[in-house]
Amino acid sequence: MAIENVQQLLTEQMGKNRCDVISTTAMTGKDYYCIHFPVESVITTIVAANAIAGGGSDIANLHGATMAAGTTIFLNVTAVDLASGVGLCYYEQPV
Repeated sequence: MAIENVQQLLTEQMGKNRCDVISTTAMTGKDYYCIHFPVESVITTIVAANAIAGGGSDIANLHGATMAAGTTIFLNVTAVDLASGVGLCYYEQPV
């Protein structure tokens, strides 16, 4: 997903695109660009297309991590599973 202009970026930051509200049901085959955790949440597993293992950017470090209430992560997430908590997962609307 490439940002085309400042208006698109502002729209995404304000959560104007579609959103899946997830709890402990695993979500796979997705294309989320942002996940917001309104309450403390524990990530069981997460797969992000733009994070690589090694080179100081190891997405596996988030497996089992506790996200504090209010945390937002911006990654191209293709799958996520929570042990507890809630995630607001944003994705682009098809054109």
